[in-house]
Amino acid sequence: MAVSYLQVDNLTKSVGDRMLFESVTFGVDEGDKIGIVARNGTGKTTLLSIIAGEGEADSGSVTFRADLRVGYLPQTPVFTPGMTVMEACMADMSSATASVISEYERALASGDADAITDAAHNMDAAAAWDYEDRMRQLLTQLDITDMHAAIDTLSGGQQKRVALARVILERPDLLILDEPTNHLDISVIEWLENYLLHARVTLLLVTHDRYFLDRVCNTIIEIDHCGIYTHKGNYDYYLRRRAERIEALTAEQEKLRNTLRRETEWMRRQPQARAGKAKYRIDAYYDLKERTRVDLRDPSVSGLDVDASYIGSKIFEAKNISKSFGDKVILRDFSYIFARYEKVGVIGHNGVGKSTFIKMLQGHLAPDSGKFDIGTTVRFGYYSQDGISFNPGKKVIDAVTEMMEEINLPDDRHYSPMQFLNRFLFSPADQQKYIHTLSGGERARLHLATVLMQAPNFLILDEPTNDLDLPTLGLLEEYLADFNGCVIVISHDRFFLDSIVDHLFVFEGDGVVRDFPGNYSDYRKWLAEKQKQQEAGTRGPEPQKRKPERERKVRLSFKEKCELKELTEEIDRLTAEKAEIDAIFASGRQLDDVATLSARYAELTGILDEKEMRWLELSEKEG
Repeated sequence: MAVSYLQVDNLTKSVGDRMLFESVTFGVDEGDKIGIVARNGTGKTTLLSIIAGEGEADSGSVTFRADLRVGYLPQTPVFTPGMTVMEACMADMSSATASVISEYERALASGDADAITDAAHNMDAAAAWDYEDRMRQLLTQLDITDMHAAIDTLSGGQQKRVALARVILERPDLLILDEPTNHLDISVIEWLENYLLHARVTLLLVTHDRYFLDRVCNTIIEIDHCGIYTHKGNYDYYLRRRAERIEALTAEQEKLRNTLRRETEWMRRQPQARAGKAKYRIDAYYDLKERTRVDLRDPSVSGLDVDASYIGSKIFEAKNISKSFGDKVILRDFSYIFARYEKVGVIGHNGVGKSTFIKMLQGHLAPDSGKFDIGTTVRFGYYSQDGISFNPGKKVIDAVTEMMEEINLPDDRHYSPMQFLNRFLFSPADQQKYIHTLSGGERARLHLATVLMQAPNFLILDEPTNDLDLPTLGLLEEYLADFNGCVIVISHDRFFLDSIVDHLFVFEGDGVVRDFPGNYSDYRKWLAEKQKQQEAGTRGPEPQKRKPERERKVRLSFKEKCELKELTEEIDRLTAEKAEIDAIFASGRQLDDVATLSARYAELTGILDEKEMRWLELSEKEG
């Protein structure tokens, strides 16, 4: 029989007049590994903070099993300034282990033999003697090697790793993790994934990392329309069941709309015609009307559909670029020529120079030597992991309108700011929110909208997946697959890299950048095979050289795919018309309009030649 660790009953929380979730009830049993998914702004972080005791619900209850050890990792950990890494790991005095160690240290300092004996017994009971050794080992595995470094001097990713070490060191029965993979490099994410997969720990987490959800979690809870849906299975199983649920609900809603039409006719009759009707039918009408207002559409269906501006054949060339900071070498004699439609992923450990590299690409930072040669048609679009500064006192719609009153796209489409924001999953109600009330993910989505409304043709994305929710990530992946320009993306999201990039720049340290031909999964397979060969004493495989631009397959943009389809239909129609004229000429009958038919035949031949050449060009590009 499953042992209950946590029971959540009828939990309700609203912010202002916006309901996040209502009457939410679910349980967590020993051995569960539960992932919570939802769109940004629907209360995932709020739910975890309430469960962890850091926030308050409007109503409902959270009940833990007695004596349950609970560890909580917030999305943005907070440390006391001036602490070292080691002190930060031991600073939570509510922690039983840290308290026992502190008690033992005080007893030693006092010299009281009885106090030392009692403290030593407590150390035995808490298995605290090896705490420091475990701490050093865990921090090393998380790529933190200086235990005496000041916590204030660490990057956001390093602070996240220290917080992760602190919570794991307590050996909790239940781990509550809010976006544990944010700001971590891929190697640390894979270590954490492997640890949680094999550790005897019960897990409740929020993450947008789809590989992480798929491999670690055995249950997915979705927050949707203020309620929850629980799916026993991994993320892939959840996606299938969610699609089935939406399909069933959509069919049910269509039935409700049909009923509503009939009831509306009844309600529109003269009051005297329904004066004697039952009040329950009138009440049922308003209830039915409310139920049909729920929008069940998948937000990813509409797509972003934002074209890039024209980009010429000359894109971007890096010539013998070198960059160092003191003894730390970022780039050493780096050269590369970017091709049209190229999509490059940039990976490497934190601090190896990835962000420095993209700052140099845009001219925000000068190289020590070498130069960049940029084509005249290149228009950069930069999505920074730091976001951009919005006036928190403005509404979303006002902030965007202030930047651009009309969004003009290269294919002569024009959007108002309201129409454009709607494509980025900001409903009319969401557009009226003040920016200071937005969640981190909603701010990230707004930042993405302001980048793409400039119609760039060379996108540089620095950790775009950190705060974007799963529906927005799906939209962005579809957009980038059809993007008719260049993309450079720094990301720790393995699924995102696998979906988007043609090849990788792997920053290996000391100025070395490997150009790997393939996506992240290809790279991991190559590394594993190389390690296997090296352990066997043979030389590991070398990745195949990437094909030159003219030989590489280039994806068609969304617009070009539509053009190819239209060309196919048009060529069929024109060929049929030409065949009809051929048949008329071949019949031998007397014709009154020979000149007109001959002129049309010649015109068709010219048009077909032109259309067929364009069709061949697009077909070859499609591969």
